[in-house]
Amino acid sequence: MAAGLEKACHRCISKIASNACFIFGLLAFLALPLSMTFMGMKFLEDCPVQPLIPLYLLVGGVIGSLKVTLLLYDSTKMRQLLSKSVVIDDDDDDEYPWRQNAHKYYIHLTLSLFLFLWFILGNYWVFSVYLPNFIPPFHQPQDYCDKTLYIFAVGVLIISHTVLFLLIFCSCCIYCFSRQRFSSEED
Repeated sequence: MAAGLEKACHRCISKIASNACFIFGLLAFLALPLSMTFMGMKFLEDCPVQPLIPLYLLVGGVIGSLKVTLLLYDSTKMRQLLSKSVVIDDDDDDEYPWRQNAHKYYIHLTLSLFLFLWFILGNYWVFSVYLPNFIPPFHQPQDYCDKTLYIFAVGVLIISHTVLFLLIFCSCCIYCFSRQRFSSEED
């Protein structure tokens, strides 16, 4: 039962990842980490009240760009294989086809785990100084953060929270639907 479900999930993910709309979506999504990298580099010294905010954007942008680039590479590779009609058939002896690319799986898993932990740290760094002074005060010139940088960091976190919520919600819906369908097929 678990092997059949895993094989079905693999087929579903393969179809989604080879879809041209998915690839264009990833290309559009690549704009966010690239802009994070740009903003982090441009304003690296412009937030003395919390100097880790530009670093959060810079590192998150670089690692996020790497993650999206690897996803794009894997998707286009899968699309090429499907266009050549090289498909894993049902008679394949290997019930776990993802094992053939286990190193890629672990790279994606490591990058995703790092980005999730970095996201949590970014939340702490950005919201620990919520609404800082945007203009350096005369009595404490180090107690400010550039307005563009800070608003951008908050916007990135809001977008990230929204995407995370949608992923969790859609995953739960797919899980409930597949359980309902699986239980109705058993009856």
